[in-house]
Amino acid sequence: MTDHDRMPARGAQSSEATLLQTLTRGLDVLELVATSNGQATAKMIASTIGLRSSTCYHLLRTLKQAGYVVRVEGGTYDVGPRAGALGHHLDTRFGPSPEISALLSRLHNKTRETAYVCGWYHGSIVMQQFIGGTHPLVVKQLEVGYSGNMHARASCKSVLAHLPEDIVAAMFSGVELAALTPKTTTSYPALVAQLAEVRGRGYAIDDEEFHEGVCCVSSAFFDAQNNPVGSFTVSVPSNRSESLFTSVAAEVHEAASLATTMLRSGRLVVNEQATPASRERGWRPRQTPSMRLVDPS
Repeated sequence: MTDHDRMPARGAQSSEATLLQTLTRGLDVLELVATSNGQATAKMIASTIGLRSSTCYHLLRTLKQAGYVVRVEGGTYDVGPRAGALGHHLDTRFGPSPEISALLSRLHNKTRETAYVCGWYHGSIVMQQFIGGTHPLVVKQLEVGYSGNMHARASCKSVLAHLPEDIVAAMFSGVELAALTPKTTTSYPALVAQLAEVRGRGYAIDDEEFHEGVCCVSSAFFDAQNNPVGSFTVSVPSNRSESLFTSVAAEVHEAASLATTMLRSGRLVVNEQATPASRERGWRPRQTPSMRLVDPS
């Protein structure tokens, strides 16, 4: 066999590139349909993604035939049964346990603010569930399954603060800390210093680092081996951020403490008389040793 025989034909290379691009475009269409709450039209999809109308219709027909989208009354598109089944499968794989979900619901009911729970999934800190507050916050990208920009999110920093320093260094080695807002921490040493503050304070704070106009407070919970396995987070508009450092921080820390106790004992027990938030400002964050700086670069 000659070298010429081993090389794929030019047409084969072109077809492979076209197939990959088509797959990417199809996924973009499916994602846009899923986030449009049944209001996506073919014209809107083509304009948003930058597709030709003929290409957009071809992708929609393909997704519809496969069951991933459906065309509803009025000519708009929504997710189909195959997409719903895929979502259910993912929820089953990395969704929170019923007990953790119950604690998230309790946290939301006590604060009336937008509340989140995150957990480990294949080495990433992934948002597992959220409940919108009485004043819903719209934060682009932040949805179930999101795992990006860990340096800017309180929900991630509360967990990172309790991981071994070599693991944190490996996670950020060669990673650009993007400036999402003017307040985002963009250097690794500064991030590690923040993580030391998190351990000393008992909770992490996002002061408009991930999204302008939104502030968050988060506290991690731990398994029987004292490994951080997730976090509870509450978000509020920045004009009400003073509540983060009073009642909200105590409630978030309480939820994390209850989750830790549940994971260690196997039982979910809520004793109102013993919970930190029920005391008259009796809660104090625990103190832990600071972390030694390790620059992954």
